[in-house]
Amino acid sequence: MKAKEIQELIDYISNSGLAEVKIKTDEFELSIKKYADQSFRAVETAPAAPAPAPVQLSTPAAPVEAPKESPAESSSNLIEIKSPMIGTFYTTPNPNADAFVNVGDSVKAGQTVCIIEAMKLFNEIESEVSGKIVKVLVNNATPVEYDQPLFLVDPAG
Repeated sequence: MKAKEIQELIDYISNSGLAEVKIKTDEFELSIKKYADQSFRAVETAPAAPAPAPVQLSTPAAPVEAPKESPAESSSNLIEIKSPMIGTFYTTPNPNADAFVNVGDSVKAGQTVCIIEAMKLFNEIESEVSGKIVKVLVNNATPVEYDQPLFLVDPAG
């Protein structure tokens, strides 16, 4: 089940009278509960892969705007890696680990570049292009919006 489908399911539950939904298939198990304070907790488990360690987060006050591009970057043929969902952007798999990618690193299509946490699910975001990371547009542990640019990649790099 894709993150977008999970988000749509959560939106549906929030607008319905349902308090809990459980889905179980051969590939995964998903349980979503609506609590009295209208928050949600979704748990997805896959038998083949262990879940990442939970991270305690405080609720952000307001979304942070992405830094502005310099004129040299906007006029070149850089490609953006964009967020496929709303959530919290993380550059590392856990607080004690090194970043997935840094400025100057080469990436390949399909390589994990960050994690976006949405509804307590940690989603690995993969690069759709090969090239060199020119700029990280979002700070670690900050909220991101759907389709917000996260990285600039030079495909010639």
